[in-house]
Amino acid sequence: MTDKTPLVALCGQQNAGKSTLFNLLTGARQHIANYPGVTVDKKYGYFRYQSQSYQAVDLPGTYSLSSFSLEERVARDFLSAEHPDLVINVVDAVNLKRSLHLTVQLLEMECPTVLALNMKDVADKQGIVIDIEELSQCLSIPVVTTVGRKGEGRRALCDIIEANTIKAASKPTVRSDKLPHYPALSGAMAVLESALTPLATKLTEPPLHWFQFKLLENDKQIFGKLADLLSKDELATLREVVSKQRSDFEQQNNTSINDYIAAQREAFIQSLICTTVTTTPRQGPTLSQRIDRLVLNRFLAPIFLVLTVFMIYQLAIVQGYELTNYTWPYLASLREWVAGLLPEAGFLFDPYTRSLGLWIVDSANTLLNYVPIFMILFALIAILEDSGYMARIAFVVDKVLNRFGLHGQSTLPLILSGVFAGGCAVPGIMATKGIPDHRARMATILTVPFMNCLAKVPLYTLLVGIFFEQDKALMMFYISTMTIIAALLVAKLLSVTVLRGEENAPFVIELPRYNLPTVRAVLTRSIERTWIYIKKVGTIVVAVSVVIFTLLQYPGLPQERVAFYQQQSEQAIHKFNNTMKNNPYLEIAQGEQLVSLMNYYNDYKRAKLNAKGATASKAVGEMFKQRNPEYFPFVKAPKGDKQAKKANRALRKLASARKSIRREIKQERLSHSFLGSIGRSMEPATRFAGFDWKINVALLSSFAARESSVATLGVLFQQEDDQNNSLEQRMGDQSNNITSLTAVAMILFFALYPPCLATTIMVKVQTGQYRWMLLALLFPTALGLGVASTTYTLGMILGISGIAMMSGVYFTGLALLLIVGLFPALKRKAAPVTNTTALGNHGAH
Repeated sequence: MTDKTPLVALCGQQNAGKSTLFNLLTGARQHIANYPGVTVDKKYGYFRYQSQSYQAVDLPGTYSLSSFSLEERVARDFLSAEHPDLVINVVDAVNLKRSLHLTVQLLEMECPTVLALNMKDVADKQGIVIDIEELSQCLSIPVVTTVGRKGEGRRALCDIIEANTIKAASKPTVRSDKLPHYPALSGAMAVLESALTPLATKLTEPPLHWFQFKLLENDKQIFGKLADLLSKDELATLREVVSKQRSDFEQQNNTSINDYIAAQREAFIQSLICTTVTTTPRQGPTLSQRIDRLVLNRFLAPIFLVLTVFMIYQLAIVQGYELTNYTWPYLASLREWVAGLLPEAGFLFDPYTRSLGLWIVDSANTLLNYVPIFMILFALIAILEDSGYMARIAFVVDKVLNRFGLHGQSTLPLILSGVFAGGCAVPGIMATKGIPDHRARMATILTVPFMNCLAKVPLYTLLVGIFFEQDKALMMFYISTMTIIAALLVAKLLSVTVLRGEENAPFVIELPRYNLPTVRAVLTRSIERTWIYIKKVGTIVVAVSVVIFTLLQYPGLPQERVAFYQQQSEQAIHKFNNTMKNNPYLEIAQGEQLVSLMNYYNDYKRAKLNAKGATASKAVGEMFKQRNPEYFPFVKAPKGDKQAKKANRALRKLASARKSIRREIKQERLSHSFLGSIGRSMEPATRFAGFDWKINVALLSSFAARESSVATLGVLFQQEDDQNNSLEQRMGDQSNNITSLTAVAMILFFALYPPCLATTIMVKVQTGQYRWMLLALLFPTALGLGVASTTYTLGMILGISGIAMMSGVYFTGLALLLIVGLFPALKRKAAPVTNTTALGNHGAH
């Protein structure tokens, strides 16, 4: 036994079953966070074996320990800085040749390593026989076979972990004679060792031999770290030494050091394979190859992709929203419970703590209401990932997206965000974690908010229904496809400007075998990712919602306006008392009891509205009757009690008058609030787009939630006199000076509008920097206002209709998209094509 908890790191390439083995070891005792300063998931957990506790860390999936991608750098930094007691190198037994490149690099880094050959059952089916003992002898490390998805091999793996972390007197040492040899580098290594000797005290972290390799490979990350450790003169001298050795080597050997190292490793691995692996040739194509003949067919691939997208949309968005009908009552009950703990509402003005408390609950409920959607969404993503089709999606669309600075793996985030109307940008941004190219990932994060999330649809429907009754289908087609055009053009613009200096990585796509996902793995990942959303977004939204609430409440109404509304309320109460004159129930509805009665009445109405079915409705009545028997006749008069019925009618009228006065107070407070003042102050700029202060406030309020735009318009465009017109009729009234051109400008601005509050927070969470969050706010604002103002002003000058102007904008954007698409794609670093006969359908481009 030992007091120190041994640290075990699981390292391996993607699709090798690393996470499955991690889940097998740790079970439910695991947590997810981010590595400091980056957005790559860090999954860690604990497990016990033979009364000893262990800590396990699941490192990001990586093919090597170079510095091309973020995942590679994170894995390498962890290994060099944290010094795990043991590294379990999980490899795909069917793809051993490809996997051993990472194994060799782990050994050269002097990591105490155990080789776990996963998916042994698949290798057996494909006639691949691996001599485990011979492989262990050749590498001088323990080797164990596992079948992670079936739970096989855990005990054997735990025995090896115990033997190499607890029982061993010292960590296993790496034997240099069991590693690749680089005879042509001996001279350069000797020169570099002499140059590093005076700096040895400053270079304590990585093994010196491995460090020399990285320097000779001209590893940018290593030189970046040296800049913090060495003086400028020392760094400059070291760079000169490395540069000279690289130059001399290339002249003498007619190849680069990087290619030479790769070739020596490849030769070493090939000799291992020849010695330890025997393969019985298969007759005919594999199952994966037969499936790929269909799903990757030039003509059928787009059809399968569209069907997959449609299924994701239908199951996650459509059916997910159906599930919210069942989960929302629980959230509504939570709100009622919190409301019961807060101070009671006043007749006109509620206590600040009550208003703020309910605002926070409503903000949180808005996000929690998406949980059923995310559960389904992340489960479907896990199925696509585990089955192997996710890599095919990236392969199919990468060539097109690459021309606009995006990536094949940008497809899923764009889908989730609303390529079809009804998506949500929050899960879309969360899905960008899998994009290895940092530049393309940033471009995707900044453009997915342009998609048609479900919350934008109400405003589109409202405006199209008012101003484009005869052209509904054409307008909705324009809206649904215009956002894709805008996203691609903006991605291209960002990639060649602010993102130009961001790192990019070679696009290497490996097409893994098709596998049948396990229920446990799918559910585990779905729950994990949903919980991350709840924690990271929910906690921040609570803080930001307080700021938004304050901006909408202060400075409040002037004292004379408060007195005016108080007088109106007194008149309504006086009318109620006159109606209730000589009614025995009037005694109950006096003074403070009247306020309590009004709140009781409103609570009863909400409860009856939320009750589903006759049984639930009856239960509500019984509950409120027990809650206050004296008040209950006011809300449900007993049969034959004429005085109770009269009291009920009087109370309904008073409640209606109170509701009307409170609505007027909210409208006036909104127009005089800080946000309302901002709306008025924006009119000099927004008038070129045809926006008055009401539209400005509605658009500002939609920052908190897109749906609030229509609700705010409903408050701002109030009924006149005794009319009972719909919002469509009120906004369509020509006296409001809103025309079809104004509607087009609003649609264009709303389509390009900055992301909502939750999405903005997610941009910060995923990028880790406020500058990208500010860019996500400021750039779409300028773009949207510029496009809307140009459209409205030009339309007014030319005197053309809104539909004609919308057509002009649409075809101008489409023409620009085609022109930009004809230019060569953004330059990427060349990636070697890899063919792996064990899988039979690997590829890279």
